[in-house]
Amino acid sequence: MSKYDIIVLGSGPGGYVTAIRASQLGFKTAVVEKENLGGVCLNWGCIPTKALLKSAQVFEYLKHAEDYGLKVKDAEHDFGAVIKRSRGVAEGMSKGVQFLMKKNKIDVIEGYGTLKPGKKVDVDGTIYSADHIIIATGARSRELPSLPQDGKKVIGYREAMSLPKQPKKMIVVGSGAIGVEFAYFYNSIGTEVTVVEFLPNIVPVEDEEVSKQLERSFKKSGIKVMTSAEVTSVDTSGNGVKATVKTKKGEEILEADIILSAVGIKTNIENIGLEDVGIVVDRDKIIVNDFYQTNIPGYYAIGDVTPGQALAHVASAEGILCVEKIAGMHVEPIDYGNIPGCTYCSPEVASVGLTEKQAKEKGLEIKVGKFPFSASGKAKAGGASDGFVKVIFDAKYGEWLGCHMIGAGVTDMIAEAVLGRKLETTGHEVLKAVHPHPTMSEAVMEAVADAYDEVIHL
Repeated sequence: MSKYDIIVLGSGPGGYVTAIRASQLGFKTAVVEKENLGGVCLNWGCIPTKALLKSAQVFEYLKHAEDYGLKVKDAEHDFGAVIKRSRGVAEGMSKGVQFLMKKNKIDVIEGYGTLKPGKKVDVDGTIYSADHIIIATGARSRELPSLPQDGKKVIGYREAMSLPKQPKKMIVVGSGAIGVEFAYFYNSIGTEVTVVEFLPNIVPVEDEEVSKQLERSFKKSGIKVMTSAEVTSVDTSGNGVKATVKTKKGEEILEADIILSAVGIKTNIENIGLEDVGIVVDRDKIIVNDFYQTNIPGYYAIGDVTPGQALAHVASAEGILCVEKIAGMHVEPIDYGNIPGCTYCSPEVASVGLTEKQAKEKGLEIKVGKFPFSASGKAKAGGASDGFVKVIFDAKYGEWLGCHMIGAGVTDMIAEAVLGRKLETTGHEVLKAVHPHPTMSEAVMEAVADAYDEVIHL
């Protein structure tokens, strides 16, 4: 029986990062993976979707070349080639993880891992033991009873990334990050897209003004948006699919080639031995403390299987903290109030901290500033004037409570707010930090200036 210091179950952005940090700290480490290194994120999530979205963005540039004083004759796209490029990017990244495993002398155990009592893992009949076992098995597309997935006419995000043929019409159910990203991608290459969202606003976790701006941008680009709407049944008996949608005005029948179900995720905690070991679960989440220890000594859990935000960067941060705590290092619990969220449709959406509504519900006296990209020289020159930056500060102490962005490239810009909040910066300090001109990031400074009635360019 092979013995390790640490075994990590799963090799997604939580698992493989955890394993690398463990190896760096001197632990003899192994990773158990049943499919491909890199997990869903590298193979079927974060990375290949960004490749698809880049193809869509380039195609949109070509279609609007005349807006930039250029001429392109009959811009066309090859759906198969776009999908192939995306898969190639994913495969390259997965091979990169293989290299990192070898570089860090981490053993990769291929197969299906099941937890056993006594700090053991059974991988397809072979038993491995470790002083510490870290569960990082991630999540998958969640299915609704009214929207069962058949993988052909009713699909999840995985099938949406590798369809053999581009659909003429698509219904996207759910408008979180996955839903709106695919809605943008397919619409941009010519698919007729309808988004159905149960809640009153699309991207419902975002600030309400951001949600409304994205809805306007989507409608302008030809995407039909239905909010406060629910798919109650689906008929797949014909050539395409018919969805019955319940709205405030009554029922409506939508017809399409394919329905993409993007209604959230379901954790991968079934059949991994949690019950055999006695690890406590609440609904579909493994209960852990601030350092990701379960109720059973020697067993830990990180990433999507725990109650925190289901984001790749959260899983990585949790895994690093977990093994550093095991190594005896002094670590502070993660501040989940300062986790950035990014959505890569066009315009992009990024945010961190409290929304304006949340700040008001807490009874805080706030200062709110907003700067539209329509007033940004860089945005106008780049043909990307949709959107804005919105900031929220505590009026009494100057604390940066929240930052909300929608526009081109904002998923890269949000880090300024994350770092500023981590360092407990104030609005006046942001104002006095000279921002380069002309840049999109100037909009952050200008929004802060607006909050303090010092804005120049509005």
